[in-house]
Amino acid sequence: MSLLEMKHIKKSFDGLEVLKDISLTVEEGEVLAIIGPSGSGKSTLLRCATNLEKEDAGEIRYEGQFGLVFQNFNLFPHYSVLKNITDAPIRVQKRKKDEVYAEARELLKKMGLQDKEEAYPCQLSGGQQQRVSIARALAMNPKILFFDEPTSALDPELTGEILKVIKDLAAEHMTMVIVTHEMNFAKNVADHIIFMDKGVIAEQGTPEEVFGSDNARMQEFLGKLNND
Repeated sequence: MSLLEMKHIKKSFDGLEVLKDISLTVEEGEVLAIIGPSGSGKSTLLRCATNLEKEDAGEIRYEGQFGLVFQNFNLFPHYSVLKNITDAPIRVQKRKKDEVYAEARELLKKMGLQDKEEAYPCQLSGGQQQRVSIARALAMNPKILFFDEPTSALDPELTGEILKVIKDLAAEHMTMVIVTHEMNFAKNVADHIIFMDKGVIAEQGTPEEVFGSDNARMQEFLGKLNND
């Protein structure tokens, strides 16, 4: 079953066309990775998919609720870890407090943060904050989870712990759309990869198809990464 369909999405900023007729489908249980150079439109595509930006043209259809994990965590600094996770399910979804707190503690355990529920964001490392933000998104019981470059604000040594969390979610068949610059991660975790360039999907397919593509732009992109 398709959980997300985007058809003929277009988006411009100040006359500059950032998304040019993008269409994609995400199936239940699928992990879609979106890769491409800076300025290719991948983050704008994600922002349109999650209603943070309004597309100029096209149609977006969802099946169920989605969650979003930002690259800069976006935790409430004056809330404890536990309150950051439980606030929206209680206030927005009107769920029972006992049930939400029990679920939040399970999520913290899953993230290896069971001893941090009373801590505040400023007392956590970047990797711990990002794990809290993933737990917060999961606490809303989304059908699909979006990640906007979830490791870009982290030191390299903290990147691995976040990628492991996402890998574990993939193993549980969580449906995910991940904008990432971690090529090995995309290759190992994604079922489907979209390579964006200049506002269009320049290449897409399985990891084997995309990374083995003879598309000149794809090869140039990978070559630059390998030379960095």
